[in-house]
Amino acid sequence: MEKVVIIGASGHGRVIGDILKKSGDYELIGYIDSYKDPGSKILDYEVLGSEEILPKMFKESGVSQGIIGIGDNYTRQQMAHKIKKLVPEFEFINAIHPDSVISEYVTLGSGIAIMAGVVLNPGTIIRDHCIVNTKSSVGHDCTIRAFSSIAPGVTVGGHVSLGPLSSLAIGCVVRNNIDIGENTLIGAGSLVIRDFGDHIVAYGHPAKSMGNRVLGDTSV
Repeated sequence: MEKVVIIGASGHGRVIGDILKKSGDYELIGYIDSYKDPGSKILDYEVLGSEEILPKMFKESGVSQGIIGIGDNYTRQQMAHKIKKLVPEFEFINAIHPDSVISEYVTLGSGIAIMAGVVLNPGTIIRDHCIVNTKSSVGHDCTIRAFSSIAPGVTVGGHVSLGPLSSLAIGCVVRNNIDIGENTLIGAGSLVIRDFGDHIVAYGHPAKSMGNRVLGDTSV
């Protein structure tokens, strides 16, 4: 098995560690995190240091694969760019829970986290560094663009497009044939029956635009 690291040791990173352990596809050697003390333990794994140790790790042990365990979309994007600058050879893996149901006709990018109970239907495309969280379902022929996230319990109909860096919060429902733009947040429990553009915060039943969203806003 290839040796890998998880960048980010918060709650989301712990979930990814559990997925990798259950799937058995990779050998997780530890976590990379700037905010945790080196040598501390996350699950059964050690915090190895900050991302700055990755070039040395690659040079000395050849470890050049892993996944970013950061839940915030914008922060995950910035970390992905930083890692590629530090180690251009670094390859991002997918963490796919064995209890997810993924059609063979789904197209997956890299750096994706797919949690337990997820259903992905035929014709759907999940771009790089997306999160599809616990017990969410994505209908047929959807496109989920890079660095976006789908929270637990979300239901997405067919032919839905979710823009880069956008978020569908816990328990929301998105009707068929909906386009949601870039860096847009749909609030928890919302019902989406119309399109939304870029940089919008929307919620409600049905969802309505409640204002603009600044790039880098960490609210979910």
